[in-house]
Amino acid sequence: MKHKDPFSLTGKRLLITGASSGIGKQTAISCSAMGAQLVITGRNLDRLHETAKELEGDGHTCIAADLTKEQDITLLAENSGQLDGILHAAGISKLAPVRLLKRAHLEEIFSHNTYAPILLTKELLIRRKISKNGSIVFISAIASHVGPLASSAYSASKAALMGATRSLALEVAKKGIRVNCISPGYVQTPMLNNLAQDGVGTDGKYQLGPLGIGEPEDVAYAAIFYLSDASRWITRNYFIIDGGLTAAMDIYA
Repeated sequence: MKHKDPFSLTGKRLLITGASSGIGKQTAISCSAMGAQLVITGRNLDRLHETAKELEGDGHTCIAADLTKEQDITLLAENSGQLDGILHAAGISKLAPVRLLKRAHLEEIFSHNTYAPILLTKELLIRRKISKNGSIVFISAIASHVGPLASSAYSASKAALMGATRSLALEVAKKGIRVNCISPGYVQTPMLNNLAQDGVGTDGKYQLGPLGIGEPEDVAYAAIFYLSDASRWITRNYFIIDGGLTAAMDIYA
């Protein structure tokens, strides 16, 4: 008897935000390789089309949207079709010590990292776009757990997703919908490169942990697990993927 692979995404339609670069792009590519049909979104349509060229299979859709704008969230929710899962990978990071914080900085960070994924999820739910037994996955960051230097706004915006994950999971459990959160450590992405230019070192053991820097694929594989039926009994979970970084902090302290 041939058994279905529980990690397969064949037959699933998934929405991935932030799919024009970094973790979102790689997760889209990896999910398509596992058989998923994708709706990918980001602010730049040309970059989305570049991602689409790397996707396996067919029937994929690109929708340009700025998720800090209410009308774009509505447009995306209306045109996404029926979904089996969503991965919220879009986000930004800008460093600033608290003494230099301004309301505009906080509003920008929270608008992208917290309000956008929560409000998009709300729009999808009220339109009943997420199918029964579907999966919602938020991409947080290890900053939410350890609070690196000069990242109060960013750390807070990502930590807020944890609270949203646990509360939302209770709200949608009666429909069999799961809600989980992935918290990556340092991953080789354009965002990390930008932070390095701002003075964040990534070459020491303390910063990287025992297994060094991660690759987008490392997060994508975890996302596949949460989006697949293999995680059907997992919800309200906060999964740290950091190459041992947080464990190493006790060693190097």
